[in-house]
Amino acid sequence: MTAVADGSRVAGIEVATSPWGPDDQLGALNLMTPASQAAIMSRADASTVYDLSIDYFVGMPSFQAAGDPSYQMYMSHTPGGTVVDNLNGVGEDVNRRVCYSGDVVFMYTHTGTHIDALNHFGVDGKIYNNFTPEENLGSRGWTKGGAEQIPPIVARGVLIDVATLKGVECLPPSYAITVEDCQEALAMAGLTLQEGDVPMIRTGRMAFWPDGSKVLGDPPGLSLEAGRWLTSQGIIAVAADQECVEVGPSQHEDNWLPGHCHFLAEAGVPMIELVNLEELARDGVREFCLIAAPIRLRGASGAPLRPMAMALRD
Repeated sequence: MTAVADGSRVAGIEVATSPWGPDDQLGALNLMTPASQAAIMSRADASTVYDLSIDYFVGMPSFQAAGDPSYQMYMSHTPGGTVVDNLNGVGEDVNRRVCYSGDVVFMYTHTGTHIDALNHFGVDGKIYNNFTPEENLGSRGWTKGGAEQIPPIVARGVLIDVATLKGVECLPPSYAITVEDCQEALAMAGLTLQEGDVPMIRTGRMAFWPDGSKVLGDPPGLSLEAGRWLTSQGIIAVAADQECVEVGPSQHEDNWLPGHCHFLAEAGVPMIELVNLEELARDGVREFCLIAAPIRLRGASGAPLRPMAMALRD
């Protein structure tokens, strides 16, 4: 952390050059290997599978503060409509017998449970590994760092339950989670972070889903210092049960989302947002096998994700 003359704080974030070479688009996910995936899968107890995602529906809470659209779905085919319009050309009798439904969705790629790709945020005109829009952003999206580059994640997930640590149902708005909070929550669970882990931060906000007035806005979340401590532990991704993982509003005058810039551009760590951690917390599951794969949206800055968790055998 650096200070300026008036005493205010600046984030001081710089885009990182990948240690895995000039063409690397995986960042910290390079630490996930076939051996690490096999090791964690061998310990998974599949008798209970926790679905950590939320469902999509018209009117659902979503991030629209920057003018992005809400989730929309409409029917493109209905059984009765197919009888009337006969768009498939098979005739009324067949269409009365075969009930055909189809639908279309329209959404911001950062809606619901989703993962942020490395091209989502950058600093000083560059994204992770020094890719620039001048050379790598076309008319159909980024050619580097997009959601299609994110492989299926199979890793050890670790619940960092700060809400339970503090003895509250939910942390107060704009509470900045500290390094000490993370360390104490891990100690409470009897765990330590290991290289290749995915820490999942519980603030308690998912207890209010789908009440958007309580789930979104002024989120409690990671301070930049806590984010930097987590990435120093060799994590491959980070997740939280709110909309931006980090605390909001920003504590740093030079950056409105310093956590995003640090995780994505400086550390090469994808971010998973709006994860439902309530059942894990209820059942006392603190470490687990995490399996999560995004839709492979080429060039996109994010994609819907359905993470699943299975408790680990000793």
